[in-house]
Amino acid sequence: MRGTTVITGADGYLGRQLAAALLADGDDDLVLAVRADDSSELAAKKERLDQRLGPQARSRTRVVAADLSRDDALADIDTRSVTRIVHAAAVTRFNVERDLAQRVNVDGTARLRAFAARCDNLQRLAMLSTLYAAGRRRGDVHEERLDDVGFVNHYEWSKWAAEEEVLGAAGELPVSVLRLPTLVADDDGGQVTQYNAFHNTLKLFYYGLLSLLPGDGATPLSLATASFTASAVTRLLDPAIADGVYHICPDPADTATLDQLVDTAFTVFERDPGFQRRGLMRPLPCDQESFEDLLSAADLLRGGPINQSLSSVSPFAHQLYLPKTFRNDALRAAWPGYTAPDPLALAETTCLRLIESKWGRRTQETP
Repeated sequence: MRGTTVITGADGYLGRQLAAALLADGDDDLVLAVRADDSSELAAKKERLDQRLGPQARSRTRVVAADLSRDDALADIDTRSVTRIVHAAAVTRFNVERDLAQRVNVDGTARLRAFAARCDNLQRLAMLSTLYAAGRRRGDVHEERLDDVGFVNHYEWSKWAAEEEVLGAAGELPVSVLRLPTLVADDDGGQVTQYNAFHNTLKLFYYGLLSLLPGDGATPLSLATASFTASAVTRLLDPAIADGVYHICPDPADTATLDQLVDTAFTVFERDPGFQRRGLMRPLPCDQESFEDLLSAADLLRGGPINQSLSSVSPFAHQLYLPKTFRNDALRAAWPGYTAPDPLALAETTCLRLIESKWGRRTQETP
């Protein structure tokens, strides 16, 4: 039956992917909620979404301004027509400030939950979270509500707190929390249009700006593509799928370790003539105590290249000393026969595309 799906953060990296996937899979109308300060910014974002989704989508989409820092953010949406909500709006920087993370990621989710409670025909409220809402845990992490065990950065804390806002409504609302891995490419071809800590760290290694490798080499790192993630979210929005917590990630047995990923990256780098000319060595492993000492020393050199390099890595690097395995039994049961990208093949193709594009600079320079 045709309904209406609301996507918050619809102009974001994953929001756009989800909108395209939902238009291709089903016949729901889509309300694309974006943050816009005025009518001109809203018009510009609508134009970009039209270009991304194609003119054929206009009959099924409506773009609305929605600043979730305001209580009336979704007042323009008819609650009677809403059947599904995908909450993709968030600040996703690992170095996000605490107050901003509270205001956008936590308080914004609370406002969205209040809006969802007014939607009488709601079939699913799905919040996109992160695997690292698990915080400082080690070992197996299951698809369940998690206790506060401490966090590496404010981003992780805010996503856990946002999960609490949503899961606190379980039993009253049809809620799901979908924890996502690190998205390293748009698709299996390795194209990158959104850069994050994974790409920035590889850039530091490639240009010789970071010679140490923080972390336990046996730490599993769950990587995926935006296309795989959008397909998984689309599957889990099906009303026939049970509510709950899902880890959208490869099976534990198919998850690469830090050592494997670094070895794959440098195998690609070492075939590149530019990298060969620099004569750079592979990074040296660095234990946690030594890394902490390095951060303390770099902090005394504010504005220097060492401090700048480490500041882009440190907000997440502490996770690399906390090996954990993300179980995805609920995902596998809900999506029989699913296939996640091969992590080492994905890392290889992504590194190749990063070198070809010079981390996006060559693409930007192309007329």
